[in-house]
Amino acid sequence: MNPKPILTLSLFFPMRPALVLVACFLTLVGLPLEAQDSPTPAAPGVVAQDVSALDLYRQGGGFMHVLLICSIGTIAVAVYCFVQISRKKMAPGGLVNQVNAAMASRDVVAAYSACQAHPSSYARVMAGALLKVNFDRDLANKASMTEAAAESLDEEEHRQMVWVNYLNIFATLAPMVGLLGTVWGMIESFDKLATTSGDAKQLAGGIKVAMVTTAGGLIVGIPAMFFYFFFRDKLQGVMTTVQKHVSFAIDILSGEIRLQGAVDPAESQAES
Repeated sequence: MNPKPILTLSLFFPMRPALVLVACFLTLVGLPLEAQDSPTPAAPGVVAQDVSALDLYRQGGGFMHVLLICSIGTIAVAVYCFVQISRKKMAPGGLVNQVNAAMASRDVVAAYSACQAHPSSYARVMAGALLKVNFDRDLANKASMTEAAAESLDEEEHRQMVWVNYLNIFATLAPMVGLLGTVWGMIESFDKLATTSGDAKQLAGGIKVAMVTTAGGLIVGIPAMFFYFFFRDKLQGVMTTVQKHVSFAIDILSGEIRLQGAVDPAESQAES
């Protein structure tokens, strides 16, 4: 697997040290595949040949195509998670302030309209809570609002976690495919050795080719596993922030938190 596309990908995220570190790791792993120049002099009669990563890819057989698909999927999902899983994307500050201002004025319709106009994780969770507002009950029906927000929060976290779990699938599948390719290649090598008058050099060459799939599986699986844990923890942190914002807005509406310019619930009920 050529590491150059991964270096190109890292240029799109200059401020993401985690991605840059992984790209550098893959580059270091792939460097020996570009040229097998050994300072040790070759044996008499043996011509040293350079082996590129593309040559090793071809030698790996059909299993390398599966690993290539896994690597493309890992890159695609990682890019999606970098763009999607962030506090700015999932809990926009402008929307949070707008909803808080509407809740302070006890304008539930304006808060719900703002959530519908700016789709995000915070908006979906907040909209689910706003559907339970009832000013005729204690604290504007806060208990039902909190319960609805918790259900929406779980649903939203599961929705985002689906993409993160794809990284776990690639991290598990790639090494297993590489191991299967290695076992398959060794079976073929021993079969040739048993049915022909080959020597140990032929067996060693066959095992070398078989091990290429294991290396490819690890090259794909290690970054996928890293990205899985990275985005899983990041998603949990963002969802915690969303929960805090929603709870704060519910407390404003219920009157447990007063903001400057907020309407007094008692006065609002007296006017009605």
